Amino acid sequence: MTAFDYDLFVIGGGSGGVRSGRLAAALGKKVAIAEEFRYGGTCVIRGCVPKKLYVYASQYSEHFEDAAGFGWTVGESRFDWAKLVAAKEQEISRLEGLYRKGLANADAEILDTRAELAGPNTVRLLASGKTVTAERIVVAVGGHPSPHEALPGHELCISSNEAFDLAELPKSILIAGGGYIAIEFANIFHGLGVETTVIYRGKEILSRFDQDLRRGLHAAMEEKGIRILCEDIIQSVSTDPQGGRVAQTMKHGELVVDQVMLALGRVPNTKGLGLESAGVKVNERGAIIVDAFSRTSAPGIYALGDVTDRVQLTPVAIHEAMCFIETEYKNNPTSPDHDLIATAVFSQPEIGTVGMTEEDAARKFDELEVYRAEFRPMKATLSGRKERMIMKLVVNAADRKVVGAHILGHDAGEMAQLLGISLKAGCTKDDFDRTMAVHPTASEELVTMYQPSYRIRNGERVA
Repeated sequence: MTAFDYDLFVIGGGSGGVRSGRLAAALGKKVAIAEEFRYGGTCVIRGCVPKKLYVYASQYSEHFEDAAGFGWTVGESRFDWAKLVAAKEQEISRLEGLYRKGLANADAEILDTRAELAGPNTVRLLASGKTVTAERIVVAVGGHPSPHEALPGHELCISSNEAFDLAELPKSILIAGGGYIAIEFANIFHGLGVETTVIYRGKEILSRFDQDLRRGLHAAMEEKGIRILCEDIIQSVSTDPQGGRVAQTMKHGELVVDQVMLALGRVPNTKGLGLESAGVKVNERGAIIVDAFSRTSAPGIYALGDVTDRVQLTPVAIHEAMCFIETEYKNNPTSPDHDLIATAVFSQPEIGTVGMTEEDAARKFDELEVYRAEFRPMKATLSGRKERMIMKLVVNAADRKVVGAHILGHDAGEMAQLLGISLKAGCTKDDFDRTMAVHPTASEELVTMYQPSYRIRNGERVA
């Protein structure tokens, strides 16, 4: 029997890697985990967590304005970018410490080094040059923002990584992209007082989301003063004499701003990882190819999270890690379930969604019932804000099952989490109808839309 240095070696200290390493170590396995930057991965260090903190910070400008409608007199307010950055850093450092503590308490060996595959069951630690072996290897190295190297002047641009730690808050910014990262940061910067422009090659932002939500958000963002340029691209970026950025666009000429941010997708961190030497196959985007149980083409090597480019969400990586543990160490083969994943866009207003869009459902089912409500939330009646909420249920008429639920408005993400349970359980529209409303709330609309707003038959909308 071959003797290995470790039962499990994990490459990557993000959510998926840490969860798999910690659980395996807690089962008594000899585990080592290597991370070249900071434990916590994209989510904790330069993604979800700091982004949500910045979302909160950016909302206070509207909160101060809204207070007057409720009888409050708010004095002069000032925003200090440096204080926010420092507070964010303190929090993510705390969370990184918790990740390390969890691993240490489970007796996993924590390595601060880049690790690369050096062959089957073999890992090279770059900090020491040492080579170790493991019966199983998990690759969970995540991804990084695409630098869009084909763009002349791309080196003058920032990505979401750098946006969190800018030396000073820019007065103006141009954000390229129409996905959730671009849209979230556009709302963050605007809320902090930055003149913000979004440029996107597609016809509509958030093209993968339900059309009512993306169009409602587009209108709300423009109402706030965010400029959105669709069906346009940046052709080049250069500097001006004042140190700003000059973006040459295809349709709107030159745009002069303090910063240009590229949010044009993410790329798996597989370059230089030694995958070829271990026989691990990747697809055309560089993502590791895995089967239903996260097994790669190389025996004993597994891949989890964003590096596989299945679903790029932190909870998904954690779920895949738990399935790996069940399959490999608990004799309970478990395949990750990627169906009906609730998700949120922390724009302002928020989007919360689970299940199929109306467009996708219309292609799959012969007939749909669509229940839609649009209204002014109660808070806006006194604040005077013009924002609208949209709630939408997409129902398969044949069996009355709710196949999609979509919300635009305050706390939409929180609602989507609970709707995810309902849709996962296979609830029908009748289940929604017989559920008592909580009044007065915005979410009561989800259980008080008794008649369909319209139907779709064979892909065509009917009354």
